[in-house]
Amino acid sequence: MKKFAVVLAGCGVYDGAEIHEAVLTLLAIKKQGADYIIFAPDIPQHHVINHTNGKEMSENRNVLVESARIARGNIQDLKTYNAEDFDALIFPGGFGVAKNLCDFAFKGADCNINENVADAIRKTVKLGKPVGALCISPALIAKVLGDVELTIGQDAGTIEQLEKLGAKHINTDHGEVVMDEKYKIFTTPCYMLDADVVHIEEGASNIVRKMLSVIS
Repeated sequence: MKKFAVVLAGCGVYDGAEIHEAVLTLLAIKKQGADYIIFAPDIPQHHVINHTNGKEMSENRNVLVESARIARGNIQDLKTYNAEDFDALIFPGGFGVAKNLCDFAFKGADCNINENVADAIRKTVKLGKPVGALCISPALIAKVLGDVELTIGQDAGTIEQLEKLGAKHINTDHGEVVMDEKYKIFTTPCYMLDADVVHIEEGASNIVRKMLSVIS
């Protein structure tokens, strides 16, 4: 059975992992006959957002602990990830990707990336295994690899920053997947577009299917 490593960035669209994207990615993996293990870095969350009003709260939370909510407690510290043990690596989106896994939300092309995240991407690519990224997660790929073909949908401001990192952006609509053949990178826009949960299910299913198609 093929095995995915799924990396989460917390719990909640505004400060962590986008929950629809995370859960529907897990569902797509299982429905298509593969399995997964969930990871997250054991680091402080950048900030906590009240999801009823969008305001910042005076709380401190941990990315691994928050991600464990989605994982139902079955989660591992990303620093333990070994690319040799998996067939593929995938990153659901959410603002936590751009706030916790890196600081793209604040610095754009000048962002820094969590060293365990960068290490996981580099090692997976070096082994010739596919890496998937949903929503804003392609920013991680662009930061690590630079010269890579990808998509975040159609947002001009985000595209400009990704291209400053050396990426070639392809405009896409709901459910479409871009594959970079050189690196075996797969990306799909999800909630970077004006989407609903049906669009997210389509995107997650399509990206997982295309990733599985290149696994020998």
